[in-house]
This record gives sequence, structure tokens and C-alpha cells, in this order.
Amino acid sequence: MPIDQGNTLLAIARAEISTALGRPLSAAADAPWLHHPGATFVTLTQAGELRGCIGSLEARRPLLQDVKANALAAAFQDPRFMPLERGELELTRVEISLLSPSEALTFNGEQDALAQLRPHIDGIVFEYRHYRSTFLPQVWEQLPDPETFMAHLKRKAGLTYDFWAESVRLSRYTVSKWKEPEAAREAKQA
Repeated sequence: MPIDQGNTLLAIARAEISTALGRPLSAAADAPWLHHPGATFVTLTQAGELRGCIGSLEARRPLLQDVKANALAAAFQDPRFMPLERGELELTRVEISLLSPSEALTFNGEQDALAQLRPHIDGIVFEYRHYRSTFLPQVWEQLPDPETFMAHLKRKAGLTYDFWAESVRLSRYTVSKWKEPEAAREAKQA
């Protein structure tokens, strides 16, 4: 997806959050491609640190609705953080990740699964019974080693770092991503 479409998604996400905080902001949302199904994650950061991240793993609703819903959820419903407050808006940087359809991995054991991971390319979904977690490809920046990446993915699902079972399922996806540039965001608020 071209950069201008990414900029449109970023503007929509920021407008949705800003409006919810009582600072009405509008964004162009009439492009036909926004009405096609899409799965996104909206990530919020402050000074480079995570402040909220919520998303969809499958394209089940129009892209416009998905970005708006995930922007609000990242700002106000991420259970790891208190809801975003109005005074934090200027400090918050928005990033959008548009997910490709996921692809199931076939493997024989954990070592085989680890060998198939593509660091800095793959987002991974880990599933075992009712346990489920995902990491976007951007998480490879903090966890560049496949073993460490997988260990933290299992921990995020609520399992131990060394957990493994025959019935573990893994799938991968890629993303197109866009992040608000710091200078542009600061200029808008000046």
C-alpha cells in the first residue's frame, strides 16, 4: 500500500483518538479502498516506549472501521495501561500496521518451528488450546533471537517460557507499517 494511503490511515487513527478526548479532528475517510476488508494493529508510543497496542488478526470488517476501532482500543482499552488522557495526546506517536493474511506453519517440534521463523519479517501467532498471543514483526527489534522471541510469545500467552506441546499451532503474517514522523506531529500542534 502506498505511503499516501498509510498517511490517510494515520490521520484517521489520530482523529478518532483526538475526537474521543474532546479535541475534534477530522480526517479524509472517503477513499473507496477504506471500505475493503482489512486487519490492522494500532500502536501508540511515548518517547519510544509502548503506550498501547490493539489490533485484529483477520480482516473481518472494512479497513476504515478496523483502524478506528483499534485506535480507540489502543488508547483506552489496552489492559496493560491506564486510558490515554487528553494531556498525553501531544506526546503520543501513532503507528499503523496493516496485516497480510496469515499462513499456518507446518513443523516437527519447537526447533523446526524456530528454524522457519524469519526475524524482522514475520509476525507470529502462537496458539495452544485457549492460549493465544501474537507479536508484530516490529517486536524483533527488541527480541532479535528466535528462541527469545518465541519464549516471550509463550509468556505473553500466559504459559511458561519453556512450554512446548505437540498441539502448538503457529502462523505467520507480514505487515505494511506507517508511523507518524515526530517533526510532522509536533508541527501540527505548534
